Amino acid sequence: MSWKELYAGKIKTAQEAVAVIRQGAHVFIGSGAASPQCLIEAMAARADELMDTEIVHLLTLGTAPYVEERFRHRVRHNAFFVGSNVREAVAEGRADYTPIFLSELPALFRSGRYRLDVALIQVTPPDSYGFCSLGVSVDIVKAAAESATVVIAQVNPRMPRTLGDSFIHVKQIAALVEHEAPIAEFRYTQPDEVARRIARQIVTLIEDGATLQLGIGAIPAAVLEHLGRERTKKDLGIHTEVLTDDVINAIEAGVVTNARKSLYPGKAVCSFCIGTQRLYDYVNQNPFFDFRPSDYVNDPFVIAQNERMVAINAALEVDLTGQVCSDSLGYRFYSGIGGQVDFIRGAARSAGGKPIIALPATADDGKRSRIVSHLSEGAGVVTTRGDVHYVVTEYGVADLYGRNTRERALAMIQIAHPDFREQLLAEAKARHYAFVDQLPPLGVYPSELEASVPFDGVEILFRPIKPTDEPMMQDLFYALSKESIYYRFFSGISYMPHAQAQRYTVIDYQREMAIVGVLRENGREEIVAVARYVVDPATNLAEAAFLVRDDWQGKGIGTWLQEQLMEIAKSRGVAGFTGRVLPENARVLHLVHKSGLTVESSMEDGLYAFTCRF
Repeated sequence: MSWKELYAGKIKTAQEAVAVIRQGAHVFIGSGAASPQCLIEAMAARADELMDTEIVHLLTLGTAPYVEERFRHRVRHNAFFVGSNVREAVAEGRADYTPIFLSELPALFRSGRYRLDVALIQVTPPDSYGFCSLGVSVDIVKAAAESATVVIAQVNPRMPRTLGDSFIHVKQIAALVEHEAPIAEFRYTQPDEVARRIARQIVTLIEDGATLQLGIGAIPAAVLEHLGRERTKKDLGIHTEVLTDDVINAIEAGVVTNARKSLYPGKAVCSFCIGTQRLYDYVNQNPFFDFRPSDYVNDPFVIAQNERMVAINAALEVDLTGQVCSDSLGYRFYSGIGGQVDFIRGAARSAGGKPIIALPATADDGKRSRIVSHLSEGAGVVTTRGDVHYVVTEYGVADLYGRNTRERALAMIQIAHPDFREQLLAEAKARHYAFVDQLPPLGVYPSELEASVPFDGVEILFRPIKPTDEPMMQDLFYALSKESIYYRFFSGISYMPHAQAQRYTVIDYQREMAIVGVLRENGREEIVAVARYVVDPATNLAEAAFLVRDDWQGKGIGTWLQEQLMEIAKSRGVAGFTGRVLPENARVLHLVHKSGLTVESSMEDGLYAFTCRF
């Protein structure tokens, strides 16, 4: 028989098609915007005949009548991801939640470990060879359709025909229900200012040619909005679970080209899309997009083949050691493991990859910190402290990879809301996560002052100092010559203990400012220069000091730092610089006099004292 004859013989009404579902069956429902509503409604109408039937799926749009109270003792839902339409049922015990990595779900079906009797899916009409596209949701739907004993498909001419590993042949489908209906749309909440501040922090971690994974939510939307608006990044690629309208905006802005991807260059790889009709029209028959199942898209070893892979995932709370909870609010399951761990681990294995956990610093209108000394009772760890690299809030970036628990705690406190930092530090000290005399991080880190500048062909990152820079400041001290130490500290001190080092790294970024020059190589960072000032409130003059490691002196770094520090001071209303220099310190004396400012000077106690007013 030709496929057309097969097709004609399989056409049924929705009611006729779902009549094959028997009591005790395990029924799969297609994901996201591709959930077949006409089949769901027909099945729900038979609920009285379907005792002990289990229904499984990922996140779905539309109604989920099978979790209503009236079906409590007939049909049971098992969620692989807890969406809004089933969240209450899971919380009340009328439905179940199965935590599992998204990359492993297709194998769960194919192995038979989880039996699928019926799969209810939605597809496009067949092409001239009898192949239907799974459309906007390939994810775990393809594996479910290939594993279920019976496949029932809603054939919808409005379903976009997506390309890639996204097809099922008519002969694999037992019943076809022709039913035209709009594809479920989802309009995302617009990013607020907090999400935009977080996005600005994240964008500093994205390099030209990076490949991105972004989920659903305000923060990914804000990242794409920022990239599309500023257009400061070039040739970004996409390898992600979900496509949204915001990805289309970045493509049309010329920021996302996929041109420099190391895996499938020129292609945006994904497994499903959720958004508006504009998105569905955009992916229809578009070879720019390659839709593939979750066991491929989410495989960490596949993800790792994308060089400079940047994975951006959300969290509900993170503790001071880096443990991430992202699927529950205490004992209440809120979402699911999904693909977070898949992409965090894949990005970690990628050459130049950056796994990022992003979250607002507070919840409940600022009443509760999301950075916590310990996770809430009942909260589950989705991403372990061993997997975490970067954690980002609106207050900065904490790089935890390779850091000990004391360094992690300080980094996390630094990106917490200022109102909670002292409490978090006290709790860290009580748990011996911090020095007993550790000063609390002050102020809000001014990331806008970061700049990368080449010197001698080497890129140096200049940025405000952080409390977590204490070990690097000690390393800088011990790398200095005796002469440089004497010139900077006016004595021959031989060591830099914690108590002294932290006074140089814990600043408020207002009365005191310090800019460090950081050399980065193979993931390792070292400070090679530092410039700082401290404002005297009585005179509004700032005492300034400069230090460049011996092997980097004479390259213009001191001059650059002086000019940068002057601009920062002027922007903050400082009247000028003062300082004291040993008369034999020719380099700093030359630096002072080439500032372009009028220098007032005198000798005081054997030191050259100067004042430069702006």
